[in-house]
Amino acid sequence: MSHLELTTLQAGLEDVRLSPVDDGRVELVVRRPAEDEREVLVEGELSTEVGLVGDKWSIPREGKAPNPEAQLTLMNARAAALVAGGADHGGLAGDQLYVDLDLSCENLPPGTQLAIGSAVIEVTAEPHTGCGKFARRFGVDALKFVNTKDGRALRLRGMNTKVIVAGVVRPGDTITKAAAAVTA
Repeated sequence: MSHLELTTLQAGLEDVRLSPVDDGRVELVVRRPAEDEREVLVEGELSTEVGLVGDKWSIPREGKAPNPEAQLTLMNARAAALVAGGADHGGLAGDQLYVDLDLSCENLPPGTQLAIGSAVIEVTAEPHTGCGKFARRFGVDALKFVNTKDGRALRLRGMNTKVIVAGVVRPGDTITKAAAAVTA
């Protein structure tokens, strides 16, 4: 896979900004059964205990329990296609749900609940910023791009959520805001 330069990535940002603010759509459901493995699903079961059933999230790693604030990750499908250089990325970024929805902090602050399929998930405050694997897969410029001021505000690397109501999610399902953000 060839990696895109920062200027090319920045030029594609306008398309990401055109994502719907509500009534989004699930584009891809991906389970990660083991490290560096991906299974594209036609249907995924979301559980309040284990997140996406069969995903490696619920397996303790390096003696650490799974982080309940990072149970399920969503990435904007347009951003994923941009950094991958095409829509046929197969979930390589490592997120479980790829969605056509504005994931920005302004649109979906922590505490926002989203109805997705027959499930409800909640946006958490836990940041999702990318790692060395992301840089190896998409290039150092892609990692820089998702972590710029705009990239973080738009959550180009994705966002962490937790499952509030168990249910089933499928590509093509609509995502809508189920409740306003919790305010202090």
